[in-house]
Amino acid sequence: MIQARSLHRQLFIWLLAPQVVLWLAAALFTYKLAGRYANEAIDASLSQSSRALARQVKPLDNGLFIDFPRAAQDILEADPSDRVLYTVSTPPGHFILGNRNLPPLPPDAAVQVGEPFFYNGELQDPGAPQAAGSRVRVAALLLNYGAGDRPDQPLLVQVARSSANREELARRILLDTVLPLSGLMLLMTMIVWAGIRAGLAPLAQLQARVAGRAANDLTAIQLEDAPPEVRSLAQAINTLLSAVHHSIGAHKRFISDAAHQLRTPLAGLKSQTELAMQEAREAQAAPELLARLQRVHESARRSAHLVNQLLSLARSEPESASQQPMQPLDLRRLAQEVTAELVPRALAAGVDLGLEEPEDDGALRVRGIALLLREALINLIDNAIRYAGRGASVTVRLRRSAGPSGDLLLEVEDNGPGLADAQLAQMFERFVRGSQDGEGCGLGLPIVREIVERHAGRVSLLHAPERGLIARISLPALAEG
Repeated sequence: MIQARSLHRQLFIWLLAPQVVLWLAAALFTYKLAGRYANEAIDASLSQSSRALARQVKPLDNGLFIDFPRAAQDILEADPSDRVLYTVSTPPGHFILGNRNLPPLPPDAAVQVGEPFFYNGELQDPGAPQAAGSRVRVAALLLNYGAGDRPDQPLLVQVARSSANREELARRILLDTVLPLSGLMLLMTMIVWAGIRAGLAPLAQLQARVAGRAANDLTAIQLEDAPPEVRSLAQAINTLLSAVHHSIGAHKRFISDAAHQLRTPLAGLKSQTELAMQEAREAQAAPELLARLQRVHESARRSAHLVNQLLSLARSEPESASQQPMQPLDLRRLAQEVTAELVPRALAAGVDLGLEEPEDDGALRVRGIALLLREALINLIDNAIRYAGRGASVTVRLRRSAGPSGDLLLEVEDNGPGLADAQLAQMFERFVRGSQDGEGCGLGLPIVREIVERHAGRVSLLHAPERGLIARISLPALAEG
């Protein structure tokens, strides 16, 4: 499965990519512009040097007089890292003065008399004053000198400088320009990231409001100050929540109505089967008929128990629980009343049922719905009585947690056969039974879990220290005062 990318990241990339492209384009443009300005500065210097050198060449009747003293040569070659090389020649290729290793004019050079022509080249001779293969910028000035019988004698003056300084100047201009641009780009990136976070903050609010909701909270999401796009998403979610609310309500009403409709005929069926069995015994009916009536009676009892469990489950679901107010109640008193109520049932099943309370006489208060917590405790005790077996003992224990939370623990412990490790986690699933014996329908523990979770508590099954099972409910204690 392809994992979806973060919306923050996608927006950031799409906004950052044009900035990177523009930054690279600006750097390239700056480098080209710096190179052009450096060339113009060097070309102006070379043009002046070539004209100054040309002025030192004067025609005579029998040749040329070159007034180029040694001091002038020393000035041209004073900087070893940026020497000015020169050549004076008469085309085509008659060397007169200077350095023989300057690159020649390009074959397609359109040189005009009296106007300097600029081109790039390389020094190839290892004996040159500069390293072989170094790039140079050359200014070529073509002049006409003449005297006597050669009035139009051409004269080519070439002056060259290394391109290293030009490139260094271009790099310095580039660095001086790009570094501030990089700082501005970094600042813009931070502003863009902050803008994306601020722009998508309503989505984070929507996520927090949806994620922080309880399972029974199906009220509409309110985002009045959100942008229209987020409000549209919230409205779509609200429409879905409304549909789910109506669907769950219809489902709960159907279960409740069906269970209510079934309770009366099932109660009548139980009564009629009991009367039929009594009359059959009095009439000394055939054993086969009594066995059939007994099976019908057991089926009626199981069906009545299932209907009662379905009603309890419907009351414990979020839709119904949210309509019942939570109030402070004394968990100690609730445990006493429920235990006393179930003592006759335990005696009939041959089970010893008892209650262990904390030694102090103070109230152990929680906030909850008394009817639902009573139903949860009844289910746990009833399960223990049903499955512990005749001759077993069941203990209802109430105490405070030893941890920092100070939760109240309500435990139902039996010394029956218990459950395997693999069954403990499955027992809170609906219609899962730990044993096929008895009249259970696999809804008791799921009902307990629903009720406890509605009260922000936890329920678990544990192995007893010696033998049997412990069903433990942990509920947050209500602060005194």
